[in-house]
Amino acid sequence: MNDSTDARQPHAIVIGAGFGGLAAAVRLGAKGYQVTIVERLDAPGGRAYVYRDAGFTFDAGPTIITAPHVFEELWALCGRRMSDDVTLRRIDPFYKIRFDDGDTFDCSADLERMRAEVQRVAPEDVPGFDRFLLESERIYKAAFEGLAAVPFHQFGTMLRAAPDLLRLGGYRSVYSKVSQYFRNEKLRIAFSFHPLLIGGNPFSTTAYFCLIAHLERSFGVHYALGGTGSLVRGLVGLIESQGGHLRFSAEVSQIIVEAGRARGVRLASGEILRSDIVVSNADPAWTYSQLLSETPRRRWTDRKLESADYSMSLFVWYFGTRRRYEDVYHHTMVLGPRYRELLADIFERKVLSEDFSLYLHRPTASDASLAPAGCDAFYVLSPVPHLGSGTDWATQAEPYRKSIEERLENTLLPGLSESIVTSRVLTPQDFRDRLLSVNGAAFAFEPRLFQTAWFRPHNRSEEVAGLYLVGAGTHPGPGLPGVVTSARVVDQLVPAVSSRV
Repeated sequence: MNDSTDARQPHAIVIGAGFGGLAAAVRLGAKGYQVTIVERLDAPGGRAYVYRDAGFTFDAGPTIITAPHVFEELWALCGRRMSDDVTLRRIDPFYKIRFDDGDTFDCSADLERMRAEVQRVAPEDVPGFDRFLLESERIYKAAFEGLAAVPFHQFGTMLRAAPDLLRLGGYRSVYSKVSQYFRNEKLRIAFSFHPLLIGGNPFSTTAYFCLIAHLERSFGVHYALGGTGSLVRGLVGLIESQGGHLRFSAEVSQIIVEAGRARGVRLASGEILRSDIVVSNADPAWTYSQLLSETPRRRWTDRKLESADYSMSLFVWYFGTRRRYEDVYHHTMVLGPRYRELLADIFERKVLSEDFSLYLHRPTASDASLAPAGCDAFYVLSPVPHLGSGTDWATQAEPYRKSIEERLENTLLPGLSESIVTSRVLTPQDFRDRLLSVNGAAFAFEPRLFQTAWFRPHNRSEEVAGLYLVGAGTHPGPGLPGVVTSARVVDQLVPAVSSRV
């Protein structure tokens, strides 16, 4: 396992068993590498870790699957079908948006139903809705189909993409772009909030992320039976079927660099694992500032990393109830009284607000196996500032959780406080301490225009030969489609086995 001496099968080490690392491991295995994944947690998944308690199962992170084909491709590389290991169920409506006044808006793949929803809220915005869908499709084709899987380690690639950026208004923010098509504020919110699901501020995230509307309509929103963890387990099965190895409770303390090339890793235990290449699924800022702390760096210096804009963080409360709430949908956005002002608190002022907007996930609406009979499993997510806010989560976590509980009890979950069976929270401090995310940012670098594509840490490291990066902090960015596609980019950059490395 330590020294790669077999000329026919070079060794690749993958740091981290999140979706990016797992996808990279599958691709490297299919390419002919012997793969070892080292993961500091006791189980795979990273942000997609699974918690279990009192008969309840909770997905820790991603819950929405919008582009199944990026996963199906991984199974195909192994000569298998994803449907043999994972069952996806289409969710329609995708989600319900509950505004603070109690009005709801259903987001669906059905075009006529969507037109009817827009008509109900603001009849004058129906023509704008039709134009927005066409624009979203144009952006999708240019940005996702055309650029997501393209390596951006050369500035010339960015220059070639510039005409489309200008033509499609990628220099604008998502909210600004959406506002070109909708006058009604509720509709502007309904069609602009998506960046929050990937750590971005709708008022500053590049308008390229308007592609999500087309992505959802084209491929649907899906749920993996058994939870997103079933998708993680399926990928682990693929890796093991290729002869790959996964080591848990194995924290990497340093990437070994010899003569400017990555040659393995040193674990916190002191053990050294040698390899021909290294792929890091860790937060890029952590990779460069900590795992390469002994290596001189030219671009991703400590000063550069300290001055970068990091994404917001999240407060997540996982809880189970001894009763079922049949009127609550699988995915519900529970919006608060403020939108722009709340986002300014989170992203600009970096203060913890007393109000919040929430994403409520009730997977037992579609899959009763995740809770005991007659019970419901939930998680509720609240965007919050990263640790730059100075919030002491050791003292603030429980009051904040209690405020969310009261909000849900007064809106969607009557009698909640008396129905809770199990409860746990994840705070920005946990993102820092458990997931090694710099500043406790939930999605690494904020997806602003000048932190996108070539401006993000490259999939092939600029600092060290033989080092590659996957995950939310590198190109093409956060969200399951982006994270899994980052492994496809790395696949194009890693040398073929026949060429040696």
